[in-house]
Amino acid sequence: MAFNSTLVFDAPKYARLAGCAYLAVIVLGLFGEALVRATLLVPGDAQATFTKIEAAQTLWRAGIAGDLLMHELDVPLIVFFYLLLKPVSQPLALLATVLNIVQTCVLVANKLTLVVPLLVLDVMTASASQLSDAVYSNLVATAFMATKLHGHGFAVGLVFFGFASLVRGHLIFKSGFLPKPLGVMMALAGGCYLANSFALLLMPSLATAIFPAVLFPAFMGELALCLWLSVKGIDGDRWRHQRLAQSEQTTAGK
Repeated sequence: MAFNSTLVFDAPKYARLAGCAYLAVIVLGLFGEALVRATLLVPGDAQATFTKIEAAQTLWRAGIAGDLLMHELDVPLIVFFYLLLKPVSQPLALLATVLNIVQTCVLVANKLTLVVPLLVLDVMTASASQLSDAVYSNLVATAFMATKLHGHGFAVGLVFFGFASLVRGHLIFKSGFLPKPLGVMMALAGGCYLANSFALLLMPSLATAIFPAVLFPAFMGELALCLWLSVKGIDGDRWRHQRLAQSEQTTAGK
């Protein structure tokens, strides 16, 4: 007998668990950005940044580990949102899923840029007596450039997540089993992510002017969705009705 995911997946049952996982993703993301990189990276000062990372290597490593755990949690969430929103529109749910997968892959690969300062420290420790001032300066500059590259890689990843959020916002709005305002907030979140990323890539001065305010609506939209799922869940009867209607349409089309 063929495996049918709609027969074994019960969205109302897993909604609260998904909401808790989503909240963990937000907390881990805030830890990496606000408590690690925001405190150790000094804009425009390579030496100060390197000195701070050198003095807080455990915190820097914890930030990388937390980011990877965040992306690990992305995987079941991507599956959950596909199965949750599939009854509304399978093609659009699939589109959002693929966009989200690309985003996660980009951001996971982007973590390697944060390993560069640690590798530079290893090289300096192993060759301390042989390093000239010029070589030392070049290594510090390389480490600093890697941290800058991480910021741009993050922006590239969020382009894909921004479009995924727009699609999911539309699906949530049309769903009937989640409040329409959540759909509006998620679509707005997607727009904010896109505005921030394209500003950074195309008009850096504008990005500096609008950051971090431009991401506040995105934060509120994602937080609202995860809290709603955690506390209220979804309207199970409406979700099952849509799933049944989709199943009947699929059967009729065969």
